[in-house]
Amino acid sequence: MNTHISDRVKSLAVSATLAMSQKSNELRAAGVDVINMSVGEPDFPTPHHIKHAAKKAIDDNFTFYTPVPGFMSLREAICRKLRDENGLQFAPEQIVVGNGAKQALCNVILATVNRGDEVIIPMPAWVSYVEMVKLAEGVPVEIRANISRDFKITPEQLRAAITPRTVMVMLCSPSNPTGSVYSPAELRALVDVLKDYPQVMVLADEIYEHINFTDGFTSLGSFPEIAGRTIIVNGVSKAYAMTGWRIGYCAAPLPIAKAVSKLQGQYSSNASSIAQKAAEAAYNGPQDCVREMCEAFRRRRDLIVELARQIEGWTVNVPQGAFYLFPRVTGLLGRTTPRGSVIHTSGELAMYLLEEAHVATVDGAAFGMQGYLRLSYATSDDNIRTAMSRIRAAVAALK
Repeated sequence: MNTHISDRVKSLAVSATLAMSQKSNELRAAGVDVINMSVGEPDFPTPHHIKHAAKKAIDDNFTFYTPVPGFMSLREAICRKLRDENGLQFAPEQIVVGNGAKQALCNVILATVNRGDEVIIPMPAWVSYVEMVKLAEGVPVEIRANISRDFKITPEQLRAAITPRTVMVMLCSPSNPTGSVYSPAELRALVDVLKDYPQVMVLADEIYEHINFTDGFTSLGSFPEIAGRTIIVNGVSKAYAMTGWRIGYCAAPLPIAKAVSKLQGQYSSNASSIAQKAAEAAYNGPQDCVREMCEAFRRRRDLIVELARQIEGWTVNVPQGAFYLFPRVTGLLGRTTPRGSVIHTSGELAMYLLEEAHVATVDGAAFGMQGYLRLSYATSDDNIRTAMSRIRAAVAALK
Protein backbone atom coordinates (compact mmCIF):
# COMPACT_ATOMS: atom_id res chain seq x y z
CA MET A 1 0.00 0.00 0.00
CA ASN A 2 1.37 3.39 -1.02
CA THR A 3 0.76 5.80 1.86
CA HIS A 4 1.36 9.53 1.82
CA ILE A 5 1.81 11.27 5.17
CA SER A 6 1.77 15.05 5.16
CA ASP A 7 4.87 17.02 6.06
CA ARG A 8 2.67 18.80 8.58
CA VAL A 9 2.19 15.63 10.60
CA LYS A 10 5.73 14.40 10.04
CA SER A 11 7.06 17.59 11.61
CA LEU A 12 5.12 17.09 14.85
CA ALA A 13 6.61 15.39 17.89
CA VAL A 14 4.72 12.60 19.62
CA SER A 15 3.28 13.69 22.98
CA ALA A 16 5.87 12.52 25.51
CA THR A 17 3.38 12.46 28.37
CA LEU A 18 0.99 10.19 26.48
CA ALA A 19 3.87 8.04 25.21
CA MET A 20 5.23 7.42 28.72
CA SER A 21 1.74 6.73 30.03
CA GLN A 22 1.28 4.15 27.26
CA LYS A 23 4.58 2.45 28.15
CA SER A 24 3.58 2.24 31.80
CA ASN A 25 0.20 0.79 30.83
CA GLU A 26 1.92 -1.84 28.69
CA LEU A 27 4.09 -2.88 31.64
CA ARG A 28 1.03 -3.02 33.86
CA ALA A 29 -0.70 -5.25 31.32
CA ALA A 30 2.32 -7.56 31.52
CA GLY A 31 1.86 -7.84 35.27
CA VAL A 32 4.41 -5.24 36.44
CA ASP A 33 3.35 -3.08 39.40
CA VAL A 34 3.96 0.35 37.86
CA ILE A 35 3.09 3.61 39.61
CA ASN A 36 2.18 6.08 36.89
CA MET A 37 3.31 9.62 37.74
CA SER A 38 3.49 10.66 34.09
CA VAL A 39 -0.06 11.78 33.40
CA GLY A 40 -1.67 15.03 34.50
CA GLU A 41 -5.02 13.72 35.60
CA PRO A 42 -6.81 14.04 38.95
CA ASP A 43 -7.40 10.62 40.48
CA PHE A 44 -10.69 11.67 42.05
CA PRO A 45 -14.04 10.60 40.58
CA THR A 46 -16.18 13.30 39.00
CA PRO A 47 -18.43 14.77 41.74
CA HIS A 48 -21.83 13.15 42.09
CA HIS A 49 -23.97 16.17 41.20
CA ILE A 50 -22.12 16.55 37.91
CA LYS A 51 -22.59 12.90 36.99
CA HIS A 52 -26.28 13.18 37.93
CA ALA A 53 -26.67 16.15 35.56
CA ALA A 54 -25.22 14.09 32.71
CA LYS A 55 -27.64 11.22 33.40
CA LYS A 56 -30.53 13.66 33.50
CA ALA A 57 -29.39 15.20 30.21
CA ILE A 58 -29.65 11.79 28.57
CA ASP A 59 -33.11 11.20 30.03
CA ASP A 60 -34.16 14.68 28.89
CA ASN A 61 -32.96 13.90 25.35
CA PHE A 62 -30.10 16.38 25.10
CA THR A 63 -28.69 14.04 22.49
CA PHE A 64 -28.71 16.15 19.35
CA TYR A 65 -26.27 18.57 17.76
CA THR A 66 -25.72 21.76 19.70
CA PRO A 67 -24.60 25.15 18.37
CA VAL A 68 -20.95 24.91 17.34
CA PRO A 69 -19.76 27.18 20.19
CA GLY A 70 -21.86 25.29 22.74
CA PHE A 71 -25.23 25.54 24.45
CA MET A 72 -26.14 29.13 25.25
CA SER A 73 -26.90 28.09 28.85
CA LEU A 74 -23.34 26.75 29.28
CA ARG A 75 -21.77 29.83 27.73
CA GLU A 76 -23.84 32.01 30.06
CA ALA A 77 -22.64 29.93 33.03
CA ILE A 78 -19.04 30.43 31.89
CA CYS A 79 -19.60 34.18 31.63
CA ARG A 80 -20.94 34.24 35.20
CA LYS A 81 -17.92 32.27 36.40
CA LEU A 82 -15.53 34.68 34.68
CA ARG A 83 -17.37 37.67 36.13
CA ASP A 84 -17.80 36.40 39.68
CA GLU A 85 -14.47 34.64 40.14
CA ASN A 86 -12.14 36.65 37.92
CA GLY A 87 -13.76 40.07 37.49
CA LEU A 88 -13.87 39.62 33.69
CA GLN A 89 -16.68 40.83 31.46
CA PHE A 90 -17.47 38.54 28.53
CA ALA A 91 -20.66 38.05 26.54
CA PRO A 92 -21.80 34.53 25.58
CA GLU A 93 -20.94 35.33 21.96
CA GLN A 94 -17.30 35.61 23.04
CA ILE A 95 -17.21 32.05 24.43
CA VAL A 96 -16.47 28.99 22.29
CA VAL A 97 -16.77 25.60 23.97
CA GLY A 98 -14.62 22.84 22.51
CA ASN A 99 -13.39 19.31 23.15
CA GLY A 100 -11.19 20.19 26.10
CA ALA A 101 -8.87 23.12 26.74
CA LYS A 102 -6.39 21.42 24.43
CA GLN A 103 -8.65 21.94 21.42
CA ALA A 104 -9.48 25.45 22.59
CA LEU A 105 -5.78 26.35 22.65
CA CYS A 106 -5.13 24.84 19.23
CA ASN A 107 -8.23 26.52 17.80
CA VAL A 108 -7.04 29.94 18.96
CA ILE A 109 -3.55 29.43 17.56
CA LEU A 110 -4.81 28.15 14.20
CA ALA A 111 -7.28 31.04 14.00
CA THR A 112 -4.74 33.79 14.72
CA VAL A 113 -1.22 32.69 13.68
CA ASN A 114 0.04 32.87 10.09
CA ARG A 115 3.12 31.34 8.51
CA GLY A 116 6.24 32.98 9.93
CA ASP A 117 4.48 34.70 12.83
CA GLU A 118 6.38 34.46 16.10
CA VAL A 119 4.77 33.16 19.28
CA ILE A 120 6.63 33.62 22.56
CA ILE A 121 6.51 30.61 24.88
CA PRO A 122 8.10 30.67 28.36
CA MET A 123 9.98 27.44 28.98
CA PRO A 124 9.59 24.89 30.41
CA ALA A 125 6.14 24.59 28.87
CA TRP A 126 3.48 21.98 28.28
CA VAL A 127 4.50 19.62 25.49
CA SER A 128 1.82 20.70 22.99
CA TYR A 129 2.39 24.47 22.90
CA VAL A 130 5.37 24.36 20.55
CA GLU A 131 3.77 21.69 18.36
CA MET A 132 0.55 23.68 18.03
CA VAL A 133 2.48 26.74 16.86
CA LYS A 134 4.36 24.57 14.37
CA LEU A 135 1.06 23.16 13.14
CA ALA A 136 -0.04 26.73 12.37
CA GLU A 137 3.31 27.27 10.56
CA GLY A 138 4.28 29.83 13.16
CA VAL A 139 7.68 30.19 14.79
CA PRO A 140 7.96 29.29 18.50
CA VAL A 141 10.24 31.70 20.36
CA GLU A 142 11.33 30.13 23.63
CA ILE A 143 12.26 32.04 26.78
CA ARG A 144 13.98 29.87 29.37
CA ALA A 145 13.65 30.15 33.13
CA ASN A 146 15.29 27.66 35.47
CA ILE A 147 14.60 26.37 38.94
CA SER A 148 16.52 29.21 40.65
CA ARG A 149 13.75 31.58 39.48
CA ASP A 150 10.95 29.11 40.16
CA PHE A 151 10.74 28.73 36.37
CA LYS A 152 9.26 32.21 35.89
CA ILE A 153 10.44 34.60 33.19
CA THR A 154 11.44 38.20 33.87
CA PRO A 155 10.11 41.36 32.21
CA GLU A 156 13.57 41.92 30.73
CA GLN A 157 13.50 38.51 29.05
CA LEU A 158 10.04 39.17 27.65
CA ARG A 159 10.97 42.55 26.19
CA ALA A 160 14.12 41.12 24.61
CA ALA A 161 12.12 38.37 22.92
CA ILE A 162 9.55 40.63 21.23
CA THR A 163 10.26 41.46 17.59
CA PRO A 164 8.23 43.04 14.78
CA ARG A 165 7.08 39.49 13.88
CA THR A 166 5.71 38.71 17.35
CA VAL A 167 1.95 38.19 17.31
CA MET A 168 1.34 36.32 20.56
CA VAL A 169 2.68 35.54 24.03
CA MET A 170 1.50 32.37 25.76
CA LEU A 171 1.47 32.06 29.54
CA CYS A 172 0.31 29.21 31.79
CA SER A 173 -0.16 29.99 35.48
CA PRO A 174 -0.39 27.78 37.51
CA SER A 175 2.06 26.03 35.24
CA ASN A 176 2.32 22.65 33.65
CA PRO A 177 5.00 21.23 34.10
CA THR A 178 6.43 23.20 37.03
CA GLY A 179 3.48 24.17 39.24
CA SER A 180 4.78 27.75 39.30
CA VAL A 181 2.27 30.54 39.92
CA TYR A 182 2.94 34.14 38.91
CA SER A 183 2.08 36.59 41.68
CA PRO A 184 -0.04 39.68 40.91
CA ALA A 185 3.14 41.80 41.08
CA GLU A 186 4.98 39.49 38.67
CA LEU A 187 2.07 39.58 36.23
CA ARG A 188 1.90 43.37 36.53
CA ALA A 189 5.59 43.58 35.59
CA LEU A 190 4.97 41.50 32.45
CA VAL A 191 1.89 43.58 31.57
CA ASP A 192 3.98 46.74 31.87
CA VAL A 193 6.08 45.33 29.02
CA LEU A 194 3.15 44.10 26.93
CA LYS A 195 1.32 47.42 27.09
CA ASP A 196 4.08 48.86 24.89
CA TYR A 197 3.29 46.34 22.12
CA PRO A 198 -0.41 46.67 21.26
CA GLN A 199 -0.07 44.32 18.27
CA VAL A 200 0.81 41.35 20.52
CA MET A 201 -2.03 39.08 21.64
CA VAL A 202 -1.89 37.26 24.99
CA LEU A 203 -3.04 33.65 25.26
CA ALA A 204 -3.56 32.77 28.93
CA ASP A 205 -3.88 29.06 29.74
CA GLU A 206 -5.68 29.07 33.09
CA ILE A 207 -6.77 25.42 33.24
CA TYR A 208 -5.09 24.94 36.66
CA GLU A 209 -6.67 28.05 38.15
CA HIS A 210 -8.36 26.23 41.04
CA ILE A 211 -5.41 24.00 41.95
CA ASN A 212 -3.62 26.92 43.52
CA PHE A 213 -1.86 27.01 46.89
CA THR A 214 -1.29 30.77 47.01
CA ASP A 215 -3.56 33.40 48.53
CA GLY A 216 -5.53 33.80 45.32
CA PHE A 217 -5.60 33.65 41.54
CA THR A 218 -5.06 36.60 39.22
CA SER A 219 -6.15 36.29 35.60
CA LEU A 220 -4.13 38.04 32.92
CA GLY A 221 -7.44 39.24 31.51
CA SER A 222 -7.98 41.37 34.62
CA PHE A 223 -5.33 43.93 33.58
CA PRO A 224 -7.12 46.67 31.62
CA GLU A 225 -4.06 47.53 29.52
CA ILE A 226 -4.21 44.16 27.74
CA ALA A 227 -7.78 42.97 28.43
CA GLY A 228 -8.93 43.73 24.89
CA ARG A 229 -6.31 41.42 23.36
CA THR A 230 -6.18 38.64 25.94
CA ILE A 231 -7.69 35.23 25.18
CA ILE A 232 -8.52 33.07 28.21
CA VAL A 233 -8.51 29.28 27.89
CA ASN A 234 -9.94 27.19 30.70
CA GLY A 235 -12.18 24.19 31.28
CA VAL A 236 -13.55 21.63 33.70
CA SER A 237 -10.94 18.86 33.36
CA LYS A 238 -8.65 19.65 36.27
CA ALA A 239 -10.79 21.57 38.77
CA TYR A 240 -13.75 19.16 38.62
CA ALA A 241 -11.90 15.88 37.84
CA MET A 242 -13.54 15.72 34.41
CA THR A 243 -10.62 14.92 32.10
CA GLY A 244 -12.54 12.33 30.09
CA TRP A 245 -15.57 14.55 29.56
CA ARG A 246 -13.54 16.78 27.19
CA ILE A 247 -14.98 20.23 27.83
CA GLY A 248 -12.87 23.36 27.61
CA TYR A 249 -13.42 26.85 26.25
CA CYS A 250 -11.86 30.04 25.06
CA ALA A 251 -13.07 33.48 26.06
CA ALA A 252 -11.85 35.93 23.45
CA PRO A 253 -12.38 39.26 21.72
CA LEU A 254 -15.43 38.82 19.47
CA PRO A 255 -13.57 38.65 16.12
CA ILE A 256 -11.32 35.89 17.46
CA ALA A 257 -14.25 34.01 18.99
CA LYS A 258 -16.04 34.12 15.63
CA ALA A 259 -12.93 32.88 13.84
CA VAL A 260 -12.53 30.02 16.32
CA SER A 261 -16.18 29.03 15.92
CA LYS A 262 -15.83 29.11 12.13
CA LEU A 263 -12.77 26.86 12.32
CA GLN A 264 -14.31 24.42 14.78
CA GLY A 265 -17.45 24.24 12.67
CA GLN A 266 -15.44 22.74 9.84
CA TYR A 267 -13.60 19.97 11.67
CA SER A 268 -15.29 18.93 14.91
CA SER A 269 -18.52 20.93 15.27
CA ASN A 270 -19.87 20.95 18.82
CA ALA A 271 -18.48 19.20 21.87
CA SER A 272 -20.57 16.41 23.40
CA SER A 273 -24.05 17.62 24.31
CA ILE A 274 -24.14 15.42 27.43
CA ALA A 275 -20.71 16.59 28.60
CA GLN A 276 -21.80 20.21 28.07
CA LYS A 277 -24.72 19.70 30.42
CA ALA A 278 -22.39 18.13 32.97
CA ALA A 279 -20.05 21.13 32.69
CA GLU A 280 -22.99 23.46 33.19
CA ALA A 281 -23.76 21.67 36.46
CA ALA A 282 -20.10 21.97 37.44
CA TYR A 283 -20.15 25.75 37.07
CA ASN A 284 -23.63 26.32 38.51
CA GLY A 285 -23.45 23.79 41.34
CA PRO A 286 -21.71 23.67 44.73
CA GLN A 287 -17.98 24.35 44.71
CA ASP A 288 -17.02 22.50 47.89
CA CYS A 289 -15.65 19.64 45.79
CA VAL A 290 -13.15 21.98 44.13
CA ARG A 291 -11.83 23.24 47.44
CA GLU A 292 -11.62 19.71 48.90
CA MET A 293 -9.61 18.42 45.94
CA CYS A 294 -7.29 21.44 46.10
CA GLU A 295 -6.58 20.77 49.78
CA ALA A 296 -5.79 17.13 48.98
CA PHE A 297 -3.35 18.27 46.29
CA ARG A 298 -1.75 20.71 48.73
CA ARG A 299 -1.19 17.88 51.20
CA ARG A 300 0.29 15.70 48.47
CA ARG A 301 2.51 18.58 47.34
CA ASP A 302 3.95 18.89 50.83
CA LEU A 303 4.50 15.13 51.00
CA ILE A 304 6.25 14.73 47.65
CA VAL A 305 8.49 17.76 48.22
CA GLU A 306 9.58 16.38 51.59
CA LEU A 307 10.37 12.95 50.11
CA ALA A 308 12.00 14.29 46.92
CA ARG A 309 14.45 16.35 48.97
CA GLN A 310 15.78 13.08 50.39
CA ILE A 311 16.81 11.80 46.95
CA GLU A 312 20.48 12.19 46.08
CA GLY A 313 21.21 14.36 43.05
CA TRP A 314 17.80 16.03 42.94
CA THR A 315 17.23 19.77 43.34
CA VAL A 316 13.64 20.59 44.26
CA ASN A 317 11.64 23.78 44.62
CA VAL A 318 8.17 24.14 46.13
CA PRO A 319 5.47 24.36 43.42
CA GLN A 320 2.63 26.75 44.24
CA GLY A 321 -0.09 25.17 42.13
CA ALA A 322 -1.18 22.44 39.71
CA PHE A 323 -0.05 18.91 40.71
CA TYR A 324 3.46 18.59 39.30
CA LEU A 325 6.98 18.45 40.68
CA PHE A 326 9.81 19.38 38.29
CA PRO A 327 13.11 18.45 39.95
CA ARG A 328 16.52 19.15 38.43
CA VAL A 329 18.36 15.85 38.10
CA THR A 330 21.61 16.90 36.45
CA GLY A 331 23.47 15.60 39.50
CA LEU A 332 22.69 12.07 38.33
CA LEU A 333 23.77 12.40 34.72
CA GLY A 334 26.96 10.54 33.94
CA ARG A 335 26.22 7.90 36.56
CA THR A 336 26.22 4.17 35.74
CA THR A 337 23.31 1.78 36.28
CA PRO A 338 23.71 -1.63 37.96
CA ARG A 339 23.56 -3.14 34.46
CA GLY A 340 26.56 -1.10 33.35
CA SER A 341 24.95 1.52 31.11
CA VAL A 342 25.72 5.22 31.56
CA ILE A 343 22.84 7.67 32.02
CA HIS A 344 23.60 10.61 29.74
CA THR A 345 20.22 12.39 29.64
CA SER A 346 17.15 12.95 31.77
CA GLY A 347 15.25 10.84 29.23
CA GLU A 348 17.54 7.90 29.94
CA LEU A 349 17.05 8.48 33.65
CA ALA A 350 13.25 8.44 33.20
CA MET A 351 13.53 5.12 31.37
CA TYR A 352 15.79 3.72 34.09
CA LEU A 353 13.26 4.69 36.75
CA LEU A 354 10.48 3.03 34.76
CA GLU A 355 12.39 -0.19 34.19
CA GLU A 356 14.11 -0.48 37.57
CA ALA A 357 11.87 1.38 40.02
CA HIS A 358 8.65 0.79 38.09
CA VAL A 359 7.71 4.46 38.38
CA ALA A 360 6.65 6.37 35.26
CA THR A 361 7.87 9.97 35.03
CA VAL A 362 8.35 12.28 32.04
CA ASP A 363 11.64 13.55 30.62
CA GLY A 364 11.99 17.30 31.15
CA ALA A 365 13.29 17.63 27.58
CA ALA A 366 9.71 17.08 26.42
CA PHE A 367 8.90 20.41 28.09
CA GLY A 368 11.99 22.09 26.67
CA MET A 369 14.27 21.51 29.68
CA GLN A 370 16.90 18.77 29.48
CA GLY A 371 18.14 17.66 32.89
CA TYR A 372 14.75 17.70 34.63
CA LEU A 373 11.91 15.25 35.25
CA ARG A 374 8.20 15.88 35.67
CA LEU A 375 6.27 13.90 38.26
CA SER A 376 2.53 14.19 38.69
CA TYR A 377 1.37 13.84 42.28
CA ALA A 378 -2.26 13.46 41.22
CA THR A 379 -2.26 10.08 42.91
CA SER A 380 -2.78 8.72 46.40
CA ASP A 381 -0.54 9.47 49.38
CA ASP A 382 0.38 5.78 49.55
CA ASN A 383 1.39 5.76 45.88
CA ILE A 384 3.53 8.85 46.42
CA ARG A 385 5.30 7.27 49.38
CA THR A 386 5.89 4.01 47.54
CA ALA A 387 7.01 5.70 44.32
CA MET A 388 9.48 8.00 46.04
CA SER A 389 10.88 5.11 48.08
CA ARG A 390 11.43 3.12 44.89
CA ILE A 391 13.06 6.09 43.16
CA ARG A 392 15.33 6.73 46.13
CA ALA A 393 16.47 3.09 46.09
CA ALA A 394 17.03 3.10 42.33
CA VAL A 395 19.05 6.32 42.53
CA ALA A 396 21.12 4.93 45.40
CA ALA A 397 22.02 1.96 43.17
CA LEU A 398 23.68 4.23 40.60
CA LYS A 399 27.47 4.36 40.61
